[in-house]
Amino acid sequence: MTHQSSLSLLDVPIGTRVRIRQLSSRPEISARLRELGFCENAVVRCVTKGYGNIICEVYNTRIGLNAGLARGILVARFD
Repeated sequence: MTHQSSLSLLDVPIGTRVRIRQLSSRPEISARLRELGFCENAVVRCVTKGYGNIICEVYNTRIGLNAGLARGILVARFD
């Protein structure tokens, strides 16, 4: 993954830290994600995946997301 490339949070391998680049959900969903800490430039780590869900760690808090929400969070490698 290069610095400029973006992929969805759903595609991030377990244990990988990434930086959020863009939220591409409906405005009300994006606003709620930001309230939970999933905002642009936040660093997120993929903790585990399974059954269409993903658990991520953002600001030392673990949050579970379904595949649809995770697919709408675009990320890039954390340097």
